[in-house]
Amino acid sequence: MKRQLFKNHFGKIFLALIAVYLAGPVTAQLQNMNILNEPLDISEDFRSFRNTYYFADRLVDFDPETATGKIVYERHNYETRKAFSNMVAALIPADANEFPASEYEASPTLPFQVDFISSRTVRIRANSGFVTPQVAAEPSLMLVNNDMPPSTEWQYSRGENKHIYTSPHARLVISENPWKIELFDENGRLLTSTNHKSDNVTTWTPIMPFSWVRRASDYTRSFNAAFNLQPGERIFGFGEQFTEFNKRGQKVVLCTTDPNGTQNETVYKPIPFFMSSRGYGMFMHTSTPITADIGKYFSGVNSIMIGDEDLDIFLFAGEPKDILNEYTNVTGKPDMPPLWSFGFWMSRITYFSEAEGREAARLLREHQIPADVINFDTGWFEVDWRCDYEFAPSRFDDAEKMIADLKADGFHTCLWQLPYFTPRNRLFPEIVEQGLFVRNAKGNIPFEDAILDFTNPDAIAWYEGKIEGLLRMGVGSIKVDFGEAAPYNGIYHNGRTGFYEHNLYPLRYNKIVADLTRKITGENIIWARSTWAGSQRYPLHWGGDAEPTNSGMKATLRGGLSLGLTGFTFWSHDVGGFIQKTPEDVYRRWLAFGVMSSHTRAHGHPPKEPWEYSPEFLDLFRHAMNTRYKMMPYIYAQSRYSIDRGLPLMRALFVEYPNDPGTWLIDDQYMFGSEFLVAPLFEEVESRDVYLPGDHKWIDYQTGKVYNPGWNHIEAGEIAAVILVRDGAVIPHIALAQSTRDMDWSNIELRVFADEATNTTGMVCLPSDNKLEKVSLTRRGEEYRLDSNPFGRKSNLTVTRAVIKR
Repeated sequence: MKRQLFKNHFGKIFLALIAVYLAGPVTAQLQNMNILNEPLDISEDFRSFRNTYYFADRLVDFDPETATGKIVYERHNYETRKAFSNMVAALIPADANEFPASEYEASPTLPFQVDFISSRTVRIRANSGFVTPQVAAEPSLMLVNNDMPPSTEWQYSRGENKHIYTSPHARLVISENPWKIELFDENGRLLTSTNHKSDNVTTWTPIMPFSWVRRASDYTRSFNAAFNLQPGERIFGFGEQFTEFNKRGQKVVLCTTDPNGTQNETVYKPIPFFMSSRGYGMFMHTSTPITADIGKYFSGVNSIMIGDEDLDIFLFAGEPKDILNEYTNVTGKPDMPPLWSFGFWMSRITYFSEAEGREAARLLREHQIPADVINFDTGWFEVDWRCDYEFAPSRFDDAEKMIADLKADGFHTCLWQLPYFTPRNRLFPEIVEQGLFVRNAKGNIPFEDAILDFTNPDAIAWYEGKIEGLLRMGVGSIKVDFGEAAPYNGIYHNGRTGFYEHNLYPLRYNKIVADLTRKITGENIIWARSTWAGSQRYPLHWGGDAEPTNSGMKATLRGGLSLGLTGFTFWSHDVGGFIQKTPEDVYRRWLAFGVMSSHTRAHGHPPKEPWEYSPEFLDLFRHAMNTRYKMMPYIYAQSRYSIDRGLPLMRALFVEYPNDPGTWLIDDQYMFGSEFLVAPLFEEVESRDVYLPGDHKWIDYQTGKVYNPGWNHIEAGEIAAVILVRDGAVIPHIALAQSTRDMDWSNIELRVFADEATNTTGMVCLPSDNKLEKVSLTRRGEEYRLDSNPFGRKSNLTVTRAVIKR
């Protein structure tokens, strides 16, 4: 009877949702449409005849000991030139136009400095004008340490017209005239260099070199950090980017927005960081919008147009693992999320009542599908989407008891919410009366909604009071949804405008909820959609509202891989996609991708519950989730290892195999930790071509078949993906349990996947102490024996060998 009521209610809600979508479809946030919350593309400011441009020309007054000096900037304006029937806009040296002329510099001389952070990291700063002491002293939320001690590993030497700094891993050369910065690796290979106007004399194409712009409209200033690109160089990162993986040849706008999908150029999670196949990475330390033209306009120049009037960039030298470790040393690494978060999250949009939540939990246990979380999305309030932080009394008889009962059965509860309040929300008058909202220039509300101002301590305290009550009720995690619409024209409590606060809003939002959760529950866990640099400290984040299609799944994978290349260890996605009912075949193949991700959540428009599909699908779902739960020791150990090094758990092949040129071309496969290679199926097929990197063999996790490196055509297993293990890997397993709470960590199976390998290694991390231990095994005949048990009596390690089919 309960199940029938559950279905009937679902049917009504589903039809209502469809009616809403047919009446007014939600579409992606297009760029350059001049509409609300459109991503700010500042590149037009660098192509305007009205503005004035200042080219970084030469270095003066440089002190080698402190690596500080000044850059002379030469003034330029656009002028047109016509040749026959063709006209071009050229940048021409210009005279001063200020009055009185004695008071202003035509070619300003402004501060420049280099800081050496580590043997692989240098920081470059420059100003486009006067900086007040208050602004200079303001700490950055993006950095874990605002007072970075200088590295002592760099040695100085003088060259002709240049200053040379050398460390064990890199060499930085600063030329005086023309001013130029060049970064080399330890072998003398040029990694990257700034673009000076003298670099561009061999082309008639007008190129904006390293410079800054002064806008005629309001005299605000922004930098263009122009760097030369090398032939064959590939660029990756910039956050959760859904378009083509290699960003070379693209224009990327780093401005958080709601893309309403995962197949367009706008992003929930822009991160001002990228890495290059040349062996360097770059972090643009700012919260302003950034437009990066990565060889799109001119193939040899990466023009990084930064909204900020001050330039602050970090350069990192090394292989991808080195770069990610260095970047996350600067912006932070996460603490370990709780074990239960690695279990299955059951969700839909939405469970509207206590009865529906309890029924979902009951059926998960009845069908023996391991699970750890029930998510209540937008409908736990009296009015759907109207967030007031109170369970609807008409549909939740005793929410606190429900949460306790679910927890007793091995389920944690996650609750959706957002920081926007519509005029009909009962909290709206309270927020307005207390002045907790972001204001417009008049002091009013910029939009119809009141948006909490997270730079206001009173607003933070008010918001924490609402969230704290839920956490103390027993809620395990808060869904930190939205956060991408902080008004650009808003005036914030800290005195800044949205130009500097819009992108920072998700980081503030993530931090507030994560810090409060840790304070109340002792656990480092949120479920968030929007980010900025530093948000990786507050796991975890998911990929937004994906389309339930083959192309939606592939774009989602690209987004996850790109985000992982910007320092995020943990990332998830809506298994099956979010929008409309997922076709069973797509759900089947997406499920394999989902269980081989750091975190696994089925969510979206109903139905999402596996028992609402065919019996065959239900059996497959159970098998896939059983497999994930049995390999939980591997997932947990690899998570610990990845956190310590700033690595993504789900990573691009070149992170693990940077010296294999083929890996830099692959965007539809990934490494799951250091030992698994996963190749999802992006169409209704049972096999696919798979590129296997390295100089070792690979073993199919599901069938035991052995494959040589290079291209192979491989059949997928019962779990609908190609899942391979590195020859010589030791994958720790645990006995199946229906909840991570019930797992027996005192008995771990070390399953050896070996064909030719003689010595094998693996990693184990017990949740009781979160200490990562390496385990080594030696081959003796056809058996492998554990050299020693680092856990002693705390955990019994049993060695088994996977069946190999040659």
